[in-house]
Amino acid sequence: MAAVGGQSAQGGGTGGESAPIEFREAVEALTGARLRPEVRLSPRPAPRRLAPYSFALSASVEVDGEELADGTLVLLHDPSSPEAWNGDFRVVTMTRAELEPEMAGDPLLSEVGWSWLMDALQAHGARYAEPSGTVTRCHSQYFGGLAERGASTEIELRASWTPADGRFDRHLAAWADLLCVCAGLPPAPSAPSPTGDSGGLGGVVPMPARRRPRNPH
Repeated sequence: MAAVGGQSAQGGGTGGESAPIEFREAVEALTGARLRPEVRLSPRPAPRRLAPYSFALSASVEVDGEELADGTLVLLHDPSSPEAWNGDFRVVTMTRAELEPEMAGDPLLSEVGWSWLMDALQAHGARYAEPSGTVTRCHSQYFGGLAERGASTEIELRASWTPADGRFDRHLAAWADLLCVCAGLPPAPSAPSPTGDSGGLGGVVPMPARRRPRNPH
């Protein structure tokens, strides 16, 4: 069970008791991680075609009953160690948050979004290899029966990397911090990290997310 903000959530996975011990231990590390209280985990069916074994969680950042960001994290395991992975595990994530409309024109938005992920992994001492991903921004203007919603701007960060340290809880915690930063929350209070440096994202300026429920699809 995953302890998050005093609550627990069972993730979805493939392989079950027949999965290799390495994969089962990795899943236990993820479900035992403690994250910021604003982060809520929920079950999610794991993809079955990306790797022989997989485990998935959905996450949302909620403040005062409002959802400010959401995303998914999938842990893949292939004992054959695909060449593109440079390892036998792969973390695949999606992070999404609605921003203030004026952010859409910021030419550095994509670069900043990607740097936050790299900074979060480093802050948590989560060693990785072969990172890749995309940062997409989308500005939507609503019309007709949807006109009352007003314009919206959304950032979506899709990323994957190969954990290189076997500390899967650190990778989940780093991704959860990325979610919070994209949601516009201030960095968590600094605490000693596994590397001996101060934890958290230090001087990172959070993205100015909208403090209201995100628009439905």
